[in-house]
Amino acid sequence: MLWETIKLALQAIFRNALRSFLTVLGIVIGVAAVIAMVTVGEGSTAQVTKDVAKLGTNLLMVRPGQPQQGPQTSGGTAAAFDMKDVEAIQAQVAGVRAAAPANTRTMTAILGNENHSTSVTGTDSSYLEARDMPVKLGRPFYESELRTGAAVCLLGQTVRRELFGSGNPLGQDLRLKTISCRVIGVIDEQGVSSFGTDQDDFVLLPIKAFQRRIAGNSDVSIIFVAVRDGVSTVKAKGEIERLMRERRRISAGEEDDFNVFDMKQIASVLTGITGVLTGLLSAVAAVSLLVGGIGIMNIMLVSVTERTREIGIRLAVGAQERQVLMQFLVEAIVLSLLGGLIGIMLGLALGALGANLLRVPFSPNPLIVLLAFGFSAMVGVVFGYFPARRAARLNPIDALRHQ
Repeated sequence: MLWETIKLALQAIFRNALRSFLTVLGIVIGVAAVIAMVTVGEGSTAQVTKDVAKLGTNLLMVRPGQPQQGPQTSGGTAAAFDMKDVEAIQAQVAGVRAAAPANTRTMTAILGNENHSTSVTGTDSSYLEARDMPVKLGRPFYESELRTGAAVCLLGQTVRRELFGSGNPLGQDLRLKTISCRVIGVIDEQGVSSFGTDQDDFVLLPIKAFQRRIAGNSDVSIIFVAVRDGVSTVKAKGEIERLMRERRRISAGEEDDFNVFDMKQIASVLTGITGVLTGLLSAVAAVSLLVGGIGIMNIMLVSVTERTREIGIRLAVGAQERQVLMQFLVEAIVLSLLGGLIGIMLGLALGALGANLLRVPFSPNPLIVLLAFGFSAMVGVVFGYFPARRAARLNPIDALRHQ
């Protein structure tokens, strides 16, 4: 009996194929939009997490300046750090794997007739360890080069490509302002962040060479601190704050003139923001499911009106109310499930396209797909029940009189 009811429902749907397609369009759009939004949103969240992880494992960043100025500030009028601060963190803070100084300027790198504007950072070998940046070609700085401030440099992949093409840069000299530095190594590719930043566009110099020949001072603008695995970054952050307050002679009750940023906390904030945005966009997209349900109810009511005489004949020859109710309810459910299936395929395709355009991972969530399909079925039941009940309760005599 159930199979006969399904066959009748399918016949009624395909008898008016265009109307049926237009009816399910709202469900298709709703399901597709939800799946595509969630897929792209989760891919963006994964990319943000991956980008933050690329900055280094268990990484803390120490900057001069008031905490409320945020991680992108230059530190205002607060005194800069120096190498003794870096050494103190390395020696006195438990669980520190590497503490690396860094000063950065935007400069033009010149090689023959080629030039490229890039970020030039003065640092030491601890920087590579703290930021998890292995040398792919060549070697890192020697201790003697760091101690004497030798004019040698390491390149990111973008600088290598722009200046040397496919050639070997090792042993070549490039010019930075008035400095001529010899290339001793190339860092492994870091890729483009989800914010569009090229993480391979940089040149690294020994910190002393940078201070003497570019900055003209002994300042350190930022300290990268990598914490050992298994050591709490929160605990390390507290120890660094206490140490720096002591070294900078900040008395009790005074605000810090420096700030320590935990990359895990920043990652948590960023993923939280992307999660909220994904949820909001998905909720907006889900409204079209409601609209699609209303569309199904309207069409089913029209179908009941058009088929009043057919319903009357079925009731007159012995069909029970529950059989008529089931027929129209199955029609509504089949329409919504059909829309759900098409919406799932369309949503996954749009999600893959969006992930490719935004350069984020394609991360379909099976749970969301199942929920969207289940919700589309529920829409058919809820919005199909009233028209089906109306059809089942028609008076056979009145139905047969209908023209």
